[in-house]
Amino acid sequence: MQKLTGTQWLICIIAAIGFAFDIYELLMLPLIVRPALMELSGIQPGTPEFNFWVGMLFWVPAVAGGLFGLYGGYLTDRFGRRRVLVWSILLYALSAFAAGFSTSLYMLLFLRTTTFVGVCVEFVAAVAWLAELFPDPKRREAVLGYTQAFSSLGGLMVTGAYFLSVQFANSLPAIYGDHSAWRYTLISGVIPALPLIIIRPFLPESPLWAQKKKAGTLKRASIAALFAPEYRQVTIVTTILFACGYGAAFGAIQSVPRIVPGLPEVAGLARPLQETYVSAVQFFQEMGGLTGRFILAFLAVRIVGRRFLLRIFQVPGLIVFPFVFFYAATHSVDMLKWGIALAGLLTIAQFSFWGNYLPRVYPTHLRGTGESFAANIGGRMIGTSAAFVTAQLSNYAPGDTPAAQLAWASGVVAVFVYVTGVIASFWLKEPAAELPD
Repeated sequence: MQKLTGTQWLICIIAAIGFAFDIYELLMLPLIVRPALMELSGIQPGTPEFNFWVGMLFWVPAVAGGLFGLYGGYLTDRFGRRRVLVWSILLYALSAFAAGFSTSLYMLLFLRTTTFVGVCVEFVAAVAWLAELFPDPKRREAVLGYTQAFSSLGGLMVTGAYFLSVQFANSLPAIYGDHSAWRYTLISGVIPALPLIIIRPFLPESPLWAQKKKAGTLKRASIAALFAPEYRQVTIVTTILFACGYGAAFGAIQSVPRIVPGLPEVAGLARPLQETYVSAVQFFQEMGGLTGRFILAFLAVRIVGRRFLLRIFQVPGLIVFPFVFFYAATHSVDMLKWGIALAGLLTIAQFSFWGNYLPRVYPTHLRGTGESFAANIGGRMIGTSAAFVTAQLSNYAPGDTPAAQLAWASGVVAVFVYVTGVIASFWLKEPAAELPD
């Protein structure tokens, strides 16, 4: 197998940066939503109004991101992978920066929405770009697997950024007369735009897409084509399974930063110390996710059956999630740390699975559109609605504290989506080794 060329390395680096900061931008919200809501509106955790706004901040950006992301998939097939990738990264980076200066919940909601739109479009463009750059199946699987592993590195980075913001907020310039750690964390989202501005002129277009475009043989993409007889089953099943993965992440895992302050060891501490515990638990979750992505990348080139590979991560979740949310999340910080690390491993690995699987089931002219439909309609629109469901369900859940109620609601949602995912996996088609033309 030949070594990667300089251009291929450059593309992999940019894609890895994009994947890393996709998750960096998205995982800011679980960390900052509690202090941001308290500062911008004065509403208290556990109240119906607080739970309503948590649900809105998680779900509305996801729905908008899903709609625009779907259109972004069409643009990727119509105008090229590189152009759409670059502009989507700039959109989410600049939106995250501006969100740090929000003066109201509506301003924060709008800027989180434009951030989400950029993230949703970037994922589809990057996956299509990488898949078409590497025709050799094993190298393609490895490149897609390991570059996507940087997504979890992004989770670690935002956890570190939030921890540093909490520790050194008073040493940073005041924003609106205060030193709020959540604002500095949002502002740090501008980082990926900086190397991109320098590297952009050296990035080539996908050779496969460019050749078909130049020859005039590139067919026009359409959403309707995804439901033609040869693609209908794969479109429906991957959309359901993507929704289940995002349902576990948004409906359960991302609730943990709001659960930690209610644990017995944490509840009586001052707010800065509580946020330190939140960062520590989030670090374990991100380490679990990072480990899961690397395990998936390792197994993807060694296990032929895609259904079997997916179930390696699905089936254990039926045991892990009930333990984490029905017991550990109300009893012990240490149990929650290790439990959420394992839950993150099992769930986040599935996101890398789709980055490897989807390019192999759609032809060139539908690749971006097909990936976008599963990721944005299934994952970002349907799956992330689990955050809203969890927030509302917690109003009626059993438990002595708002944190305990949230833990119970998160566990119910997680079990539901994992059971649904395992059942849906029986209809997942095995793809060919070579990319469809």
